[in-house]
Amino acid sequence: MPATGLHLARIDGAIHLKRDGNWSVLREGVSFDSLLRMSLDELRGTLDAERPAVAVREGAVFGAPIESQEVWAAGVTYQRSLEARTDEAISSDPYDRVYTAPRPELFFKATPGRVRGPGETLFIRSDSTWDVPEPELAVVCNSRLEVVGYTIGNDVSSRSIEGENPLYLPQAKVFDGCCALGPAVALAWDFSPSDRSIELEISRDGSVLFRAATSTSAIRRSIPELLDYLGRDQRFESGCILLTGTGIVPPPDFTLAEGDVVAIRIDGLGLLENRIRRHARPKPA
Repeated sequence: MPATGLHLARIDGAIHLKRDGNWSVLREGVSFDSLLRMSLDELRGTLDAERPAVAVREGAVFGAPIESQEVWAAGVTYQRSLEARTDEAISSDPYDRVYTAPRPELFFKATPGRVRGPGETLFIRSDSTWDVPEPELAVVCNSRLEVVGYTIGNDVSSRSIEGENPLYLPQAKVFDGCCALGPAVALAWDFSPSDRSIELEISRDGSVLFRAATSTSAIRRSIPELLDYLGRDQRFESGCILLTGTGIVPPPDFTLAEGDVVAIRIDGLGLLENRIRRHARPKPA
């Protein structure tokens, strides 16, 4: 469940709006695609309409707040991320340089079908030996790359594959079940992303193995800067989602395992929790 404030969410398959602690349902046919094709002013006007409050049933399913949007991600935006990428890499030079370079690291993360929502199963690769979650503030943008809102993201990554060679980054990042988003989108005119706490907790067999926190104030690059580069020479007809990087990296002796539970909390955005499974290794031909 998201924190209090103005939020959009997919609940039991329908798009809901939360205002003043009450949920209402947007009219039939409204989708994340249709909303993110609007300008920010059009969207605000649409959502400002009065609607009757509805009760959200116990055990309602919050789906990932995504429809046809691509998910992109920024790397090496926190000092901690720079340190981790430098430690894992055969050569740290590319990461040292990109941290201070004018152009940020941006990479494709997931198609909608690879994304999971709250409570759904996330995957780690079958051919990786060192896997970690990456808790991140996710920026939801419309077709004009205006910021519509913010949600929680989990950029699951294979550090063993990425560290072996920077050219393996797509394999380390993009696979089925590699990303989680949710539980809802805090709308930009009601939420400031500045100085928000980000907390990560990883549990195994009911015991907490790892817990850490950071703040969005530690991010080196601004959201407008990242979106400026993301929008160069490409269009997003129904908007997109940008993960802004992680400031929390578990220690080198930790790797995710089958059955682990990853919980990410961001101040004002709520809780995103997922259980981990490992992809089955394909049988040899």
